[in-house]
Parts: sequence; C-alpha cells; structure tokens
Amino acid sequence: MSARIEKVVISGVFSLDGQDFDVDNNVWLVGDDDEVLVIDAPHRAEPIVEAIAGRRVAGIVLTHGHNDHITAAVALRDAVDAPISFHPADRMLWDVVHPNSSPDAEIADGTRFAVAGTTLQALHTPGHSPGSTCLYAPDLATVFTGDTLFCGGPGATGRLYSDKPTILSSITGRLMSLPAGTVVRTGHGDDTTIGAEAGNIS
Repeated sequence: MSARIEKVVISGVFSLDGQDFDVDNNVWLVGDDDEVLVIDAPHRAEPIVEAIAGRRVAGIVLTHGHNDHITAAVALRDAVDAPISFHPADRMLWDVVHPNSSPDAEIADGTRFAVAGTTLQALHTPGHSPGSTCLYAPDLATVFTGDTLFCGGPGATGRLYSDKPTILSSITGRLMSLPAGTVVRTGHGDDTTIGAEAGNIS
C-alpha cells in the first residue's frame, strides 16, 4: 500500500510578541493503514490522536517553533509514544512553550524521515523563523512548507526572529528549484503549487 496524505485542521490561538491571533492550523499525516508521520502539532493533541486512529506513529516533525505549531507536541508524544524532531535554531521558541521538556531529535538540512515506503527530506528554509524547515516528499510530488510558503506567497516576517530577505532567499533557493507541479501543503489555508507561486515571491 502506498503512502497517502491526510489533513486535520485545528483551531486555536497563535501568541507572539505580546499579541494573540485566532488561527486555523493544518496538521499533515503521511502514511498508510499501518503507520503515519505527523507534521506539526498545534493547539490540542486529541484531534490528532483521533486521526491517527491507532496507527503506529513513526515520528512527530515540527516545521518551526511558533506556539501554534508545537503546543500539543509533548502531549501527542505522550499519547502515541513517538519522537519529536525539531530544528535547534528555534529552541528559544520551544522553551517558551515547553520549558520543562525537550525534543527528542534535531532536524538538520537533509534529514530524512521514512514512513510507509516513502521518504521525506528536510529542507532548512529560515526566514519566518531561524529554524523553519520544509519537508519534501518527491514520491508524493509534495512539499510541506509550514509557514514558509503559502497560497499567495511567502510567510510573514514582521515578528521577532523573522527576516524578509532570508525567507525570500530560502524560497527562491530551496523551493523554487522543485518541479513546478509539486503540491505545496501549507501550515495554514489552502494548497498551491510551486509553479503557481513562482510569480508571488517578492
């Protein structure tokens, strides 16, 4: 059985720089009937556990350290007994949310995650945050971009630890070189493709 992609949308609050925002977050599950890899863990663990539906969890991979992507990570780890992978450049963001816990593994550029016969490769794409990371699954013609690239262009850079020239460099250097038909599955909102976003990077 080949790997498939499932999406769970969870609503909650994004808090940064002393401000709160109501947001809907995408959680991505990549796998088959037996095992899944979970990408991001926002807000509450229960809807993610429900979507996992008893399957073995190969890992919990976090695209970056903002609270709306990691709040449920420790509770999810406890519920499904799976390791959390996280880029160390965002550790200062992690520590605000989970001061008494640590991730289990560090993501580096090129780190690979295997699940259900497919492989996802980490692409370090700083800018939205220093540790922002995308996950490219060539077998599925898909890249999971977290908050680095959305339908309509780059992620936000008006916050602490973010930088617009850096995110533009990350997108043009790491993502725009992927095949134009690659589906972009984002941290919030609708899917797009690399080709559709080529004219929106500015």
